[in-house]
Amino acid sequence: MTTGRIVLLNGAPRSGKSSIVLALQQLASTPWMNLGVDVVVKHVTPGMMRPGIGLRPGRERPDLEDFVSRSYQALYKSIAAHAELGFDVIADLGHHNSYAALDNKWYQYLRELDGLNVMLVGVRCALVEIMRRRALSEGDYLTASDQADVPLPVLRWQEDVHKPGIYDLELDTSILSADQCATKILQMITAGDRFVASDKLIASLE
Repeated sequence: MTTGRIVLLNGAPRSGKSSIVLALQQLASTPWMNLGVDVVVKHVTPGMMRPGIGLRPGRERPDLEDFVSRSYQALYKSIAAHAELGFDVIADLGHHNSYAALDNKWYQYLRELDGLNVMLVGVRCALVEIMRRRALSEGDYLTASDQADVPLPVLRWQEDVHKPGIYDLELDTSILSADQCATKILQMITAGDRFVASDKLIASLE
């Protein structure tokens, strides 16, 4: 049995990761399983422990940090299990290391995917577009009217989510549509490109 391929999308909230996931699922000729922060926070994490792995930068909830770390490890183990059973997996993520005590260099979790075909994609979006999307979104999203022109938590996401910024592909959703982003990902996979970002990040931990 052939192992599945893995695409990890990393970016700030409202950068367009979820839209890329849906677009790729629709455009791909084979099924892709959706595992990521949206699924885990909305459908897996109990209310008392939310936002769980969606905890934003700023050292706001040190009481949740152990739960966050174990949740990420469990998620990556699940991604590995799906791929080992032949499923292609795409996951939307928002990693950072701005915690009160947790040393959460997110690429440590990549060790759970050792030996698998992993493509790391940085999903970027201009701040002005992030704020526009937040203003139009339903749900608990900070907007300009809540705190300031750009709320501090939003700035923290922009500053922290792409550290260290080593990717196989970077996409700017303020320029590209979700379909265009998904197409670029699929084109790289079809071309048989060798993805090296995961190995580089794991090596940086040693």
